[in-house]
Amino acid sequence: MKRTIRWMGAFAVFCWVSLFLLPAAMAVNAKYDFDHFPDMSDYDPNNIVKPEGDTIKIAIIAAFSGPAAAVGQSYLLPVGWVAHDINKRGGIMVDGKKKKIEIIIADNQNKPDVTLKVTERMILQEKVDILWGTSGSHLQKVINQLADKHKKISVNAISLSDELMDKDNFTKYAFMTCFSTEQIGRAFAYFYGQIRKKETKFYILNQDYLFGHSLAEGFKVGLKEYFPTAQIVGEDYHKLFLTDFAPYLTKIKTSGAEVIFTGDWIPDAANLLKQSRQMGVMLPFANIFLSDPTTLTEVGIEGTTGLMAISQSGTGNPVFKNEGIIKYFKVWDNLWKNKWAKPYNSLSYKYPMGALGTYMTSVYWLASVLERAGSTDPEKVIKVWEGDSYQTLGGKVMTMRACDHKMVTDLHIYEFVPPAQQKQCFNIEPYYWFEKCAGAGPVYEIPSDKAIPKADPELCKKN
Repeated sequence: MKRTIRWMGAFAVFCWVSLFLLPAAMAVNAKYDFDHFPDMSDYDPNNIVKPEGDTIKIAIIAAFSGPAAAVGQSYLLPVGWVAHDINKRGGIMVDGKKKKIEIIIADNQNKPDVTLKVTERMILQEKVDILWGTSGSHLQKVINQLADKHKKISVNAISLSDELMDKDNFTKYAFMTCFSTEQIGRAFAYFYGQIRKKETKFYILNQDYLFGHSLAEGFKVGLKEYFPTAQIVGEDYHKLFLTDFAPYLTKIKTSGAEVIFTGDWIPDAANLLKQSRQMGVMLPFANIFLSDPTTLTEVGIEGTTGLMAISQSGTGNPVFKNEGIIKYFKVWDNLWKNKWAKPYNSLSYKYPMGALGTYMTSVYWLASVLERAGSTDPEKVIKVWEGDSYQTLGGKVMTMRACDHKMVTDLHIYEFVPPAQQKQCFNIEPYYWFEKCAGAGPVYEIPSDKAIPKADPELCKKN
């Protein structure tokens, strides 16, 4: 009883804070400019060109070597693309002159000690203007701490733990352009409890570090709020870069679970999905990162049908809403088919959407803020970005909450269906995402007020 009272008290504080932290009407201050989309035919992600002259330096801090090297590759393509787009337009007017964007690779090997060293080198030796990263909330925390120490803007486009922006870890120099763990968990709980109203038994399987535990807690908070009759029939955490999921999948088989809730990212996400299907575990995954088309194609249509993927950059159906986004997509698609070499000619990079779209949005938004601030001076950037709103290529509006620098937006959950049913989402030829795996079909909107990012009352106090 005491636990229930404590939880209800904490939830009441959360709701009180959330009410006044919602953007009034998601007004738009800036948006992507399709009218001046440049000639991108010379963009090559395997040969990122360093612009001449004085530049705006952005360090991509991520693993470019080791077991997670593919993660760094997946960041370089979209960030480099946005830089190329902006540079072909002539750059950004900051500090009294037009400057182009320079991308600098900072390989952190997915290790805390290396992250510390490479980030310090980026700041002190490379003299970067922006720190952009990274997978691993424990690693992003290191980056944010150094950003605070050296007064550099840190863009967190990937790490999702709410703790990164609580009163103990918040720094005004860090901005979280991605959604957060409790936001995701509550959105999924709202979907299953208030929209889908079918499955009731869930098994949580996450990576054993800050992000995995935070995501699980967010889901459990959401179930208490939106689906109190649901059951958590199992909960496990595994080490990073696990190769054998059999012990966990064996437990799931006998648990009575109807859905597996996971936040695993590659390579764990791919191994988990493949091994589950090999062991005959055909349960749907409520997930964030089980969307790599190379993996999905290897698993096949049957094994990927029914996946439920949440998106922060997605919109309601259909995807292609205007000629601008169609042209943008076709330019990318032509380069992917005819120019890009390994690894960027693989299925994983066929579409500038999903996770790639999220990373691109973070840099487009950053560039817009720099342009409107007219400076790379962190204090001027902060002034513009706090409370700012930006409309993405797909038409979604994202707002930066001023009190704790968290992104607020409507979320969308995509149900994966066979190719013949994907036209409702992919509304141009060939009318499906991929021929040999399931892909997004039906889409369900989770309004921002149903999954508002967790707010620390010590930071976000009502004036």
